[in-house]
Amino acid sequence: TFDNYSGKTKPDGGTFGTADSRSVYIKGDQFVGERLTFANSAGMNAGQAVALYIDAPKSAFKDCKMLGYQDTWYGHNGTKSLLENCYIEGSVDFMFGGSTTLFSKCEVHSNRPGGYITAASTPAEQHYGYVFVDCKLTAANNVGDVWLGRPWRPYAKVVFMNSEMGKHIRPLGWHNWGNPENEKTAYYAEYKSMGEGADISSRVSWSHQLTDAEVQQYTKEKVLDGWEPTF
Repeated sequence: TFDNYSGKTKPDGGTFGTADSRSVYIKGDQFVGERLTFANSAGMNAGQAVALYIDAPKSAFKDCKMLGYQDTWYGHNGTKSLLENCYIEGSVDFMFGGSTTLFSKCEVHSNRPGGYITAASTPAEQHYGYVFVDCKLTAANNVGDVWLGRPWRPYAKVVFMNSEMGKHIRPLGWHNWGNPENEKTAYYAEYKSMGEGADISSRVSWSHQLTDAEVQQYTKEKVLDGWEPTF
């Protein structure tokens, strides 16, 4: 755990940016973490403050916690990760970046009203962004009006499958970051999710509902390109 944040003065001069505000920086290829907590304790009002910055080509986490507020978890472009049975908590854009990441059986917890869970920046040529399977979206008491995501970059890709969504999720689901052009390029999709926040009747028209055939493209083997991390 640490408490750096974007804009904080560095000991040797200058200020921290978003990326180097991280509490933990992972660069080693095929890093595997189990039963660990990664936290940024800068606080709700600190702004961008990263708990875990993943820059390893491949990494995997099981039974881990990622705790923070804005920008908790950062998966960098070109990285591929598996998060299994993990807990990720934050307020605004708290899962962001251009990685390919499979979240399996994770709990994603919103701790501020009106926030955004994801802010993917998936490169245009990349087939997968964030894929959530069998996850649970929860929130602190009195937290509502939370968006599933908004596109940090135009080709953001996020898919939720067979996941439980609490009543804190906005009926519209997805936000265009104030730019209607993003609606033409971002790919946001859902499949057979459940719970009060999973009602698709009011979702934005530019989001997608996957077919049974399309779901077959989102297996663990395909998303992780055959990589099977050993825990």
